Amino acid sequence: MEAEQVLEKILADAKAEAEKIKSQANEREAAEQTKLDEQLNEYKKQTKALADRLAKDKKLHLLTAARMDIAKKFLAEKTRILDEVFAQARRQLQNLPDEEYRTLCTKLMLEAVETGDEEVIIDDNETRIDHDFIKRVNRKLAPGYKGNLRLADERQQLGAGFILKRGKIKNNVSLEVLLARARKELDIELAKELFSE
Repeated sequence: MEAEQVLEKILADAKAEAEKIKSQANEREAAEQTKLDEQLNEYKKQTKALADRLAKDKKLHLLTAARMDIAKKFLAEKTRILDEVFAQARRQLQNLPDEEYRTLCTKLMLEAVETGDEEVIIDDNETRIDHDFIKRVNRKLAPGYKGNLRLADERQQLGAGFILKRGKIKNNVSLEVLLARARKELDIELAKELFSE
């Protein structure tokens, strides 16, 4: 399974888990609604005429508070699950077999190259992206690119992936940045679902 497919599967699993959590939250809200309705009916019986007006106010307040509490719990649980999913994705991507990692980085590099004469900055501990890897990528660059990528002397703490640098311009293609972008897109999508009701 290619790394891109792994990432897509992880994102699909995260979306499915989020749907499951949303469904559970809806069930909890329904249970809370039933419980609140029972409490309000008892309150009405005990207070008779005065309770009619007060019960409506109380119900509105309790329902609003319950909905807010459920929404907070849902968001907290969603965040916890997404944190776990993306931590697992990060570990899986960093621990890809060497050839799969190189294939992923080749694809990412070919997509990220703008001129073909950038410097490639890698992680302090990177061993899978080396001069031979850069030569292979240079050979694969399509016509119109210089094919002069070179490994930079500078290294940074990236975890995995790379940065393409041309002059003062840097294009960060570290896996951390790619995962953050995927997480942001997923957060936006889930927020739309949560607040669309």
